[in-house]
Amino acid sequence: MRRTGYLSLLCALVLYAGSRFVRRFGFDERLFGVELEPLTLLGLTLASVVLAFYGSYTVCQAYLLAHTQNKRRRHDVRNALRLTFGILGMVAVFGVVTREWVSVLFSLGVLGFAVTFALQQPLFSLIGWLYIMTKRPYQVGDRIAIEEMRGDVVAVDFFVTEVWEIDGDLVSSNQPSGRIVTVPNSTVLSARVVNFYGEGVQYVWNELSIQVAYETDLQFASDEMIDVATDHLGDEMARQVREYRDRLAETPVELDVNERPTVNITQGESWVELRLRYLVHPRRGTRVRNALYADILERFNEHPDRVKFPVSRNR
Repeated sequence: MRRTGYLSLLCALVLYAGSRFVRRFGFDERLFGVELEPLTLLGLTLASVVLAFYGSYTVCQAYLLAHTQNKRRRHDVRNALRLTFGILGMVAVFGVVTREWVSVLFSLGVLGFAVTFALQQPLFSLIGWLYIMTKRPYQVGDRIAIEEMRGDVVAVDFFVTEVWEIDGDLVSSNQPSGRIVTVPNSTVLSARVVNFYGEGVQYVWNELSIQVAYETDLQFASDEMIDVATDHLGDEMARQVREYRDRLAETPVELDVNERPTVNITQGESWVELRLRYLVHPRRGTRVRNALYADILERFNEHPDRVKFPVSRNR
């Protein structure tokens, strides 16, 4: 990529030198009654400008991407360079064609006001892209919920965000459906956005509920559930809770956060519900939940005298 950029810059320099040569010495050739000198001069200048901007864009992109290891930052850098060089390149091309830089800038300003009314939604989406780039409600790789859709962000372009759908009307249990959903960037300006995997706190709280009979030794059952969750999550959860507390310390919010899983007990009509609460990575929520269910039920079945299940069909 960098070699292509340098080659484009070299070609631009050669073409610019050619245009200076034509401007200095000139020629009087005509084709079908049309003077070739102005057309040749315009073509050489225009080609040199286009190649210069393309070469500069390619070299800058190669250099910045080589020094950016984070995939999310690479995506943002690429989009920012495309927008910057695209706008400057357009202004330069119009200036070369019309030879009036001031009038070009003024015309672009007048045209901008007119386009604002004709292309409101695309402009709002572009503003939404700028908001996403600066405020970071989400970025590439995050799992988000926006309006009625949930999924993983795979691309954030100037006008739309592409999301790999999770759940939807095809599958459940936080599994990808395989569909790519396109969301206008303007949506972030008016809709609620939930980020499950943003910067700072990258884990979420999950609950697992199991119904047992009133004859159950609730303390024993709760301890068994906590032990199973601790075996699965253990140090990972404690480490994430410490980061969670550090993030909370930066805000005026005061919460008591346990480093270990906890169990809350609620009463039902003919059973008692034990709700295990734990911290887990959002992309491993279903896998961890399934493993916890299997191990907890196995523990419970080993002690039928202390853990009993309700027999009502209401379950």
